[in-house]
Amino acid sequence: MNGKPTYEKLEQRVNKLEKEALDRKRARAEEEKRELEAKFHQAQKIEAIGTLAEGIAHDFNNLFMAIQGNVSLMLFHIDSTHPHYEVLNNIAKQVKNGTQLTRQLLGYSRKGRYYVQPINLNQIVEETSETFGRTKKEISIHRDLVEDLFAIEADQGQIEQVLLNLFVNAGDAMPLGGDLILKTMNVTDKDMDGKLYDPKPGNYVQLTVTDTGRGMDKETMERMFDPFFTTKEMGRGTGLGLASTYGIIKGHGGYIDVESEKGRGTTFTVNLRATEEKVEETVRAAEQIVKGTGTILLVDDEDRVMDVGTRLIERLGYAVLEARGGREAVEIYKDNKDKIDLVILDLVMPRMGGEEAYDRMKDINPNVKVLLASGYSVDSRAKEILKCGCDAFIQKPFDVQELSQKTRDVLDKK
Repeated sequence: MNGKPTYEKLEQRVNKLEKEALDRKRARAEEEKRELEAKFHQAQKIEAIGTLAEGIAHDFNNLFMAIQGNVSLMLFHIDSTHPHYEVLNNIAKQVKNGTQLTRQLLGYSRKGRYYVQPINLNQIVEETSETFGRTKKEISIHRDLVEDLFAIEADQGQIEQVLLNLFVNAGDAMPLGGDLILKTMNVTDKDMDGKLYDPKPGNYVQLTVTDTGRGMDKETMERMFDPFFTTKEMGRGTGLGLASTYGIIKGHGGYIDVESEKGRGTTFTVNLRATEEKVEETVRAAEQIVKGTGTILLVDDEDRVMDVGTRLIERLGYAVLEARGGREAVEIYKDNKDKIDLVILDLVMPRMGGEEAYDRMKDINPNVKVLLASGYSVDSRAKEILKCGCDAFIQKPFDVQELSQKTRDVLDKK
């Protein structure tokens, strides 16, 4: 045979190579399957925690409503020379700090969009990064912002929160200084091929936030969007920053990805749906307390909210009818429709919620004026009611000044 391999040996070698290739392919498939299952379980966990966060935020906002309303009533009657003025003002400030936390929780649960309008992301990136840069002079900020960037339809305050969360996260990763690179560009869904999600077709605005910091290990990356997870020492962070960032982006119909390696920095990539709507500059009028006359039907299932809400409305000069739930509200409206000028309607109530109550009242009077109130924010349910003709939305907790403005705006509508 002169040392040459026989046909049988060649066949055995080929079979062995084929088996090894098949085993490698099977191993890769198993690894991909495990990764997809891990992503799926992570998504389920995030969804479950989001539902919990949403409920907690709603209940806290109702609690803050009682505190804010009572403080607002007391401040209504005193001036800055009163010995209790500063104390009451401090309570009001702490309530605002508390509502910032509930905003983050609502953001995480994807219920954090308040006032959605066409905005220019470049402008927000410039302004927010300049503000951040003044507090972190050891960090060099580089901006590569494309001209003629598509507009996005979003809540400006929430997008500012996302940017600050990402900037603060980058700053924490670079305690001795470094580079923060911000880049925007126009993309399409085709540019997001190869992701585990399937983006909706269309145009997107892409923002990348890259730092040259210490990066993250695999374990940290798996948990970074979990609420209350933080790598900071006790007392230096709530663990809600990246969690609320994730929720806000998802709530806006966008996508967020992260690439990081220990010792090699981190890049967050955010893609938000573009809109053809034009960005308009709006000037907000100075707020003041506006009194009025007439009758308002206040609908809420929580006694503490009803109590303070009634006193706020009466302080503004209106008469109040109270309904502790949707069914009672419909009956009261049916009997008093000719003298009720406005309904302030809670969205989430047992047995009959705000949606059904609104529909029933609209059947009684197609021109009924309704101000929707909720401890949640403008979520899909509220948006549907607003589209169906509900006049306006007010977020709990609110003070007497905000209530007076919203009430007057609705009553003045033709």
